[in-house]
Amino acid sequence: MNREQDRGEKAFSLKNKTAPGGGPPETGLPDRLAGALRPGLAFSGETLGIPLFSLLVLAALASILSKTPGSTLFFFFAGPFRNLYSFGNMLNSAVPLILGALGVSVAMKAGSLNLGGEGQIYGGAFAATIAALSLEGLGPAGGLIALTAGAFFAGTAAALSGFCKARWNTSELITSFLLSNALLLIVNYLVNGPFLDPETSLQSTRKIAASLRLPLILPPSNLSAALFAALAAVIAVQIFLAKTKRGYELRMAGANEIFARYGGINTKVNTVLAMFLSGAFYGLAGGLAVFGTYYGTVKEFSSGMGWNSLAVALVARFYPPAVIPASVFFAWITSGARIAMQNSDITFEVASIAQSVIFFLATSMSLRGLFRRGRPGKREGR
Repeated sequence: MNREQDRGEKAFSLKNKTAPGGGPPETGLPDRLAGALRPGLAFSGETLGIPLFSLLVLAALASILSKTPGSTLFFFFAGPFRNLYSFGNMLNSAVPLILGALGVSVAMKAGSLNLGGEGQIYGGAFAATIAALSLEGLGPAGGLIALTAGAFFAGTAAALSGFCKARWNTSELITSFLLSNALLLIVNYLVNGPFLDPETSLQSTRKIAASLRLPLILPPSNLSAALFAALAAVIAVQIFLAKTKRGYELRMAGANEIFARYGGINTKVNTVLAMFLSGAFYGLAGGLAVFGTYYGTVKEFSSGMGWNSLAVALVARFYPPAVIPASVFFAWITSGARIAMQNSDITFEVASIAQSVIFFLATSMSLRGLFRRGRPGKREGR
């Protein structure tokens, strides 16, 4: 019996990396470093194959569809870095993707998926615009209130889906998507109707006051101080999820809802909160686009931002720091395709094909991970 007991204790110690006698784990510096870098290593390993494969697809399409493939590829890959104007605009287009991907990541950490990004960005931008037009006399304070109003409006729209899930167990994928489409139609009507600016030929609201606009960073590009807000949001989300009690509860609710409930965590409240925060980041993305780039709500200016943000979050595997390079990569593809279209015979749809490849591969990897976690043999490492 004693030999069998000793053999069992050794096996348990090896499996769980405990010290002899059942003491605390013996972890050296390499183990601690590996644990700290594990999320980044996971992102830099298999996931990096997705953008690399998409670049190969782009190169192949340019070689097949263009009469001057060498020139096309040069403008596509190097075009966004030719001057400050192109480089700044590329970074500026990454800002809403960073914030939108953060919104997706927060919801996913809590076990929910927000598919209402398109309408929430658009609705948040419109709410921020109307608030800014009404609070022009307050100066920068009015701008801050307007941004908060846009984020709160979009957050409330997303929280409604979270409430339906918590209360009646309805699918947040369906409700958020349907509410998003409704928001798109409503805002389109308001922009084209009661709030249309009669002094411009654009389908847009009136422009916000110059005193409320964010300062430009790399003129003559459109890159504004919104970039700093997006980077600060990444840091804040990472600290919130990794270092706070509420962030821990969100992650536990998403990892195992039954276990979280047994541990005393109110999973329903966390579901609504996570969806609210998700929508708030989408709304902030729309508001910053207004304050830093468009200075008003232009009809359907946010088309595609919500879905691209979802793809960015999938590539980043919902890890907030990884959202930054993934967003810049998406912005690079879009900007490069636009510059190549202007300087060669290739069409802008090539970028859409590459983005579709990324979205398909990233979604496939995420679904594979979900199926693996759902199989008992995989959970045990067999």
